[in-house]
Amino acid sequence: MERTQLGQTGIESSRLIYGCMRLTDTEPELVSTLIRAALDAGYDHFDHADIYGHGACEELFGRFLAENPSLRDEIVITTKCGIRFAGEPHAESPKHYDFTAAHISASIDGSLARLGVEHVDILLLHRPDFLMRADEVAEAFESAQRQGKVRNFGVSNFSTSQVALLQSRLSEPLCVNQVEINLRKLDALTDGVLDQCQQFAISPQAWSPLAGIVHPGWGEPLDEATIARIRREIDRQAGKYAADDSLIALAWLLAHPSGVMPVIGSTSPERVVQATQALEIDYERDDWYRLLEARIGEPVP
Repeated sequence: MERTQLGQTGIESSRLIYGCMRLTDTEPELVSTLIRAALDAGYDHFDHADIYGHGACEELFGRFLAENPSLRDEIVITTKCGIRFAGEPHAESPKHYDFTAAHISASIDGSLARLGVEHVDILLLHRPDFLMRADEVAEAFESAQRQGKVRNFGVSNFSTSQVALLQSRLSEPLCVNQVEINLRKLDALTDGVLDQCQQFAISPQAWSPLAGIVHPGWGEPLDEATIARIRREIDRQAGKYAADDSLIALAWLLAHPSGVMPVIGSTSPERVVQATQALEIDYERDDWYRLLEARIGEPVP
């Protein structure tokens, strides 16, 4: 497994990250098999959030760690906070985002308890809170770090201006921006997110990296004509590189110079292992642009 540094933290991570959002989609007795398959394939970075399975995903992972305590020092654990479901904290509350110091602190404590660990390596703010008070977030971060509960901080789904605002209040650099990047959603290529990551040595992590190829994705689906163009080009490249179509989609992301780290969330041990083969593809620049052209439906300007 290729390894890469996370931002400016000095932490080394597997280039592919195992996303634990769907652990509750797996039979409980098979969770250990899935996590072990990821470890054996070279994954040592596991991505969580306090809301995944309403906390159950962290609990399942925590049980695995309790059975294998020596692994804690060998892996990187990321978790996220900031999303509150409808009915929280009051019965009449809508779904919303919450970056208050009180909520960040409570979320960290909840994640630590469910995971059964003393600290997490990285805490990400899950989605931008439009009422974010950057100074309050900075104080919450510094408090958690002083207490030894969180080692490093990052964000998820943040725009470049939101990253800049929060960074302006922090004494240490943010290490991650986890955003949706795939052949369905190309925004990060043009909205400055990946440029900012390169500029400030922030590690970009791609959630849902196979949307538009293996599954439709979270937003508006692609139209049939676009899907057909992508499928023709993917099939051509799959033949050229003797690789599964999902590996071509991953190779396309991995080729970007910002050092994109795909988050692999499959509940199939075979697919989790197979994804590592994308790191071995010597992907060509011409093919990168051919696939982009197939996606947008015309040559680049």
